[in-house]
Amino acid sequence: MKTSIIAEIGWNHMGDMNLAEEMIKSAKVSGCEIAKFQTWRVERLTNGEWDNDGRREIYQNAELSYEKHIFLKKICLENSIEFLSSAFSVKDAELINKLNCDSIKIPSFEVNNFKLLDYCKNNFKRIFISTGTATKEEILKVKDFFINWEGKLIVMHCVSAYPCKPERINLPRISHLKNYFKYVGFSDHTQGIKSTISSISFDPVFIEKHFTIDHNLPGRDNKFAILPTEMKFLTEFISDRERNLIDLGIDYQDIEESSRKYYRGRFDG
Repeated sequence: MKTSIIAEIGWNHMGDMNLAEEMIKSAKVSGCEIAKFQTWRVERLTNGEWDNDGRREIYQNAELSYEKHIFLKKICLENSIEFLSSAFSVKDAELINKLNCDSIKIPSFEVNNFKLLDYCKNNFKRIFISTGTATKEEILKVKDFFINWEGKLIVMHCVSAYPCKPERINLPRISHLKNYFKYVGFSDHTQGIKSTISSISFDPVFIEKHFTIDHNLPGRDNKFAILPTEMKFLTEFISDRERNLIDLGIDYQDIEESSRKYYRGRFDG
């Protein structure tokens, strides 16, 4: 099955819709099929370490209003790339549903939020769910929860460390997840694309990668997100790999006919 790429723009736009539009267009040109964002309301954010490390201010600046959601989906439609967003609560999912989206993403930290999962199961046709921080028992609960569901569930292997060191990315977990789920993808938080390329041998149906157009933009995620040149290389690598793996049998090909006819034995003896 073809591996498709999700450009995780997330909050890298920092609330600037002109910048978000530029990122969407760049993701499309780079070969991505989905541009993903994040949906939340700061007024529902609980107290935590983000109150002391500057993240609350980032959340405030990058929060997407309903009108901004409409704008982003419109730009995605105009550029023939699918709009997708992560929901952190039922209210967030309700907003995404109001946009008439068929798909939604459940971030790793909400993998055991069954109130949210239940709402999404009843209102969306396709659900992406990341498994960072999840135990095997929690993953199996997700499996049981979606038994007989008629929609499409894509379970993403993820290690919730930002960025994650290559030796901790645990790519074989993709195979473990395939023992329980039909569609398995990979949400990659390593720096660069080397680990991403390695993951392709496990045939994930989707790869999600943080994406930016400038590492010097404000916001923490812009620092380790990949640039358009890297994303373009990744999508072209996947496309080339698919062509390379076309099975043409053991016999020689017709494009070798001239070589077979004229080059065999061309040097006497």
